[in-house]
Parts: sequence; C-alpha cells; structure tokens
Amino acid sequence: MTSVRVFANDLEAFVIEAMKRYGIREEDAQLSAQILVTTDTWGVHTHGTRQLRPLLKNFPIGRLDAEANPEVVREGAAWALIDGHHGVPFVTAHRAMQIAIQKAKACGIGYTGVIHTSHFGAAGYYATMAANEGMVGIASCNADPQMTVPGGKGKVLGTNPIAYAIPAGNNKPVFLDIATSAAAANKIIRAKLLGQSIPEGWLVNADGEPTTDPSGFPETGALMPMAAHKGYGFALLVEVLAGVMTGAAMTKEQPSWVTGVVGNPPGPANQGQMFIAIDTGAMLSAELFGERMDWLVDYVHGSPKAKGTERIYLPGEIEWGKREQALAHGMVLPPDVVESLQGLAQDVGIETLPFEIIADI
Repeated sequence: MTSVRVFANDLEAFVIEAMKRYGIREEDAQLSAQILVTTDTWGVHTHGTRQLRPLLKNFPIGRLDAEANPEVVREGAAWALIDGHHGVPFVTAHRAMQIAIQKAKACGIGYTGVIHTSHFGAAGYYATMAANEGMVGIASCNADPQMTVPGGKGKVLGTNPIAYAIPAGNNKPVFLDIATSAAAANKIIRAKLLGQSIPEGWLVNADGEPTTDPSGFPETGALMPMAAHKGYGFALLVEVLAGVMTGAAMTKEQPSWVTGVVGNPPGPANQGQMFIAIDTGAMLSAELFGERMDWLVDYVHGSPKAKGTERIYLPGEIEWGKREQALAHGMVLPPDVVESLQGLAQDVGIETLPFEIIADI
C-alpha cells in the first residue's frame, strides 16, 4: 500500500473529472470536489475523497440521479423543507444550509430539513458555511442503523453525526464534527481493511459483547454509542430533528448509501438531514458577540495546563492548522484513501493521478 502527497487544487481537478465521467454536471462536480477536498485538508480522511468511489456507484443503478435538482417543497418564514430528488447529495446539502442562512438573516434563526437524499460527507463543512457568514451553524443527519443502545444487542440507530461551527471574533471558527457513536463506522471499516484492531469501547460483537476485532463488522456486531447513554440520547435527538420531523426514512427503514450491503432495504437511501443557522447579531450586535468569543477563546487557551501539556486547543483548531499546512505544502493521503482513488480512476478510465509517492508500505 502507498502513501502519497497531493495538492488540493490537483485533487479537486481529479474529482471533478471523475464525477463528470459519471454524467454529473460540471458545476455540481466542482462544488462536490470543494466539499470533499476541504474535508481531506482538515485531515478527516474518513469523510473526504475516500467516500467518492462508493457514492458514485449509486448513479449507474438509479439510486442517485445526476440530473436531479433540490426543490423547496414547503417553507415558512424561518424554516424550509427540501426534497433532494436523489440528486448529488453534496449539492442538496449545500443548498439547504444556504437557505437556512437566508432564513436566519431575515428571522434570526433558520432551519432546513431535507428528504430523499444520501450521504453528504462531513457535516462540519455545512456548519462552517454558516460560521463564515457570521452565524452559528449546526448540521446533522440520520443514517442506517449501525449503533446499539444501552441494554440493546444489535443495531438500533445510525451513527447520526452532529456538527456545529461558531464564528469566534479574530480567531478561526470553533467547530466540532462528531458521530454520536463512540467512533464513526468508516473508522471501523478502515481498521478492518488495514487489518488493525480497534480501541475498547468502539464495537460490540454479534452477542452484544465488547470487542476490539473489527473483522465481522458491518455484517455482524454494532457500534457503541459515545459516552454510553449520553451518545444514545444525542443520536435520538438527531433522529427526531432530521428524521421524524422531515418525513425521511428512519432507523431500520433507512437503506445504507453503500451499494451491495447484505440485508440492505431495497431502493435509494432517504436520509433525513437538518441544517440550522443562528444569527449572532440578532440579540447582541455581531461585534459584541465576536468580542465575547475572543474573550472565551483566550480564557480557554489561558487555563492552567496539565503536566506535560504545551497548549490547550479549541474544537477545530487542529483541523484549521492541518488545512493551512495542506494548502501551503500539499497533504499526505493515507493508503486506504489512495487505494479508493486509484480504483475510481480505473473505473472511469483516468490514467494519471496527481500524486507524488512518498512511501510504499
């Protein structure tokens, strides 16, 4: 297996070309590439371009439609419901957060729900869209069941990720993007592909017993919720706000977006997604909000440090640092990402990838 270095603009160009060869419009491919590659520059490779190859396989078999456009089917002053019509999911999610931001500018807060869509990558990207407009952003989605619940044995809820981003005055936005499971399903699958064990507390086996062996997942076993009942509680909240409230498929009725999964319900995925924007200048002035966030950031940074600790990080600071380095010097893609992109290139007949090989493992 190989690790490579690649620059963001070169990787985006590859993604755009690959998506166009699947019949996806250039403008949709450009936006999708920006979202996926940004995620890679953060160092979140489980949800970056590695996801593209399995997602694109949904188009030739009709689970996704390259010609479809997201449509607002119902709306009020501060809310909207979008039907994605099974189009390119990154485009639908981007449009949904744009509408939430527009609603927040008019009403102080905006909520957009989405139905008939699929995997949108990293929720954090959409949350940061709002932060870049001076707003608090929240993004989440429900998913096919992969996670057990306290007292349960098998898969009950999805990993149901939730992300937030907050403008922080003179600092980069504070942002967090987490699965409500102890670990994202893709991290388990990645460890399985690499033949690695996983930390305790991530997974239970077919009998509901904790295990560090990912080899049976996702066919058997289930993810554990983060922090036991606390993660379970947040996953249920996401199921309500993204699934119950929107009318999307829920829990065992939700197909996996990955094709060929054994026991997968028939038909396309119908993920429920939820995007919220909150205008930071609605109750206080935006300037005062920024000043108070600067104070909070300085307070956390200046807190007493444990022995051996050089710096306390705010959520998102590590990712922003990685992005800065990636844009300046290129980024190193791990072997499983390289393998996925090489497979995609073979699928669509692209002979040359923009990689500089730095290590063979």
